[in-house]
Amino acid sequence: MTKIVIVGGVAGGASAAARARRMSETAQIIMLERGEFVSFANCGLPYHIGGDITSRSALLLQTPESFKKRFNVDVRVFNEVVSVDAAKKTLQIKNLLTDESYEESYDKLLLSPGASPVKPPISGINNPHVFTLRNVADMDAIIAALIAQKPQHATVVGGGFIGLEMVEALHQRGIRTSLLELSPQVMAPVDPEMANILHRELLNKGVDLRLNTGLTAVDSCDALPAEPEATGAYDQPTAHQPTLKLSLSSGQSLTTDMVIMAVGVKPETMLASSAGVALGERGGIKVDSRMCTSDPDIYAVGDAVETPEFVTGAAALVPLAGPANRQGRIAADNMLGLDKHYSRTQGTAICKLFDLAIASTGLNEKALKRLQQPYEKIYVHTASHAGYYPGATPVTLKLLFDPKTGQILGAQAAGMDGIDKRIDVLAVAQRAGMSVRDLQDLELTYAPPFGSARDVVNQAGMVATNVLDGDEELCHSEEVAQPSAEQLILDVRNPPELVNAGAFPQALNIPLDQLRQRLDELPKDKELLVACQVGLRGHVAYRMLCQHGFKARNLTGGFKTFQMVMAKF
Repeated sequence: MTKIVIVGGVAGGASAAARARRMSETAQIIMLERGEFVSFANCGLPYHIGGDITSRSALLLQTPESFKKRFNVDVRVFNEVVSVDAAKKTLQIKNLLTDESYEESYDKLLLSPGASPVKPPISGINNPHVFTLRNVADMDAIIAALIAQKPQHATVVGGGFIGLEMVEALHQRGIRTSLLELSPQVMAPVDPEMANILHRELLNKGVDLRLNTGLTAVDSCDALPAEPEATGAYDQPTAHQPTLKLSLSSGQSLTTDMVIMAVGVKPETMLASSAGVALGERGGIKVDSRMCTSDPDIYAVGDAVETPEFVTGAAALVPLAGPANRQGRIAADNMLGLDKHYSRTQGTAICKLFDLAIASTGLNEKALKRLQQPYEKIYVHTASHAGYYPGATPVTLKLLFDPKTGQILGAQAAGMDGIDKRIDVLAVAQRAGMSVRDLQDLELTYAPPFGSARDVVNQAGMVATNVLDGDEELCHSEEVAQPSAEQLILDVRNPPELVNAGAFPQALNIPLDQLRQRLDELPKDKELLVACQVGLRGHVAYRMLCQHGFKARNLTGGFKTFQMVMAKF
């Protein structure tokens, strides 16, 4: 009989426990969790705070009793593993309720400790009005503070998934909110111009967005002299006395009532270190494709482990529930003698922000530049479903691919509807080894309420294939913003569009429908950078110009992409 001990629950540990029991009725399975809850919907925590998920119990997926009843797993909550003796194959455990310590042996050990919120060494960071959000206890503490203290203003530090979700949650509760982000953009997995869509949404919802701004100190207002000149979120006189004064890297200060720290997470590796297992180059637990560590009897899964990134195979830390769940299943099989392997991690993810969704898979442009990986990019702007059917909303899709082979390197999409299915299709295509050429042939469902006869994914494939086949040469917004003396920007939109949507600087405007008759107005000794609203008319103009002997390139994504790239926040 194999004795399996699992440290940590949630996505990785809980899925491993359930899988191990399904594969073996004779195995002894013990799961140790230092907190109160062994299996809960971590990703749902902000949505309960905001009120979308009304029932707290809906977040609690399994209890020790239900695990015992259904899977015959010995679940011990409030039991913290202090250290691992790999030579003796024993654990030192402390019961946090009784303060007693005891030893437990194992045949196979699975580490699923997760990742802990980063708390930078900032003066005053341990103030009781400063919170993080990792587990149910954190969520309960935030809700209790919201009820008891009735804050009028909150500050979220960090613009990743948790940070953005908490901004929305606080906004839904009627609390004015500031968002501090140290980098020039929120949502690091996407590129700056795609993040600008989120920046605009935040501002439109009244969020006080401060990019390139970090938190440097936290002070209690009652411990400070009054400073009416402080730059704060309270823009109107009020009898309310703010709780905290925040010092910012910009040199400004901000008064607020509570702070949510969401600057990222770091893998919890203390137990792995105590067991003597190797860590990887990114600071996570190093595992092979079987989820086995450097110790053949110790496995690890979830946010604490490093896995190879899909495109390059480089080590990556990807704290997502989906990969953790699959890794737990694989580790369980292998601890019971099977030979299952985890494939690389694409990092496919999506985030809801008010009325928008933004999603990505694979590598972004920032990473490709850092890796010096050759790439090309195209943008497609279209409707979520047939434009003549009511309710269609804009979809913006960015596709990154190898300019020689057409390999899909990554994709990002943003909009109000249908974002998940477009990125899901592209994630499947990437994992299946399809090229961008194959995207134009995908047969996707179509009816006017759901899509178009030529879906945005098909359109992206067609545009990328035109580039691969030499049927179109692209230019990008940065070039159009600063053309050389040997280049001319040709805007083929209709004149009213230039007034309503905006104009390119220093552009010659000849509407597409007049272009064939006005070719003699164009110089043959200059390169024409052709542009329209979203790129389609520009392509038509480009094909016409090339066949008449002009040197030209088309602006991918047109003026809409140009606006995204040039936007400043």
